[in-house]
Amino acid sequence: MSEEQAPKIEFPCDYPIKVLGEAHPDLHAHILQVMDLHAPGFDRRKIAIRDSSKGRWQSMTVVIRATGKSQLDSIFADLKVSSRVKMVL
Repeated sequence: MSEEQAPKIEFPCDYPIKVLGEAHPDLHAHILQVMDLHAPGFDRRKIAIRDSSKGRWQSMTVVIRATGKSQLDSIFADLKVSSRVKMVL
């Protein structure tokens, strides 16, 4: 009996990345810096920001044109460098 495998992503593709962290301008700056480095030219109009009910936390979703798994791995690793980032999905 074979194990089920996760579905493969076909690159290139539009890929949403959601970052959850402490609501602070430094969080936004860090996310944008990482995206500019690894996905230059991403559409800033596709950024969505949501605040928590008390305003302490924010989620920021950025849609990039993903070119491969190594690009996504680099983005996730660089995003997690900031202490303000609590989760990357």
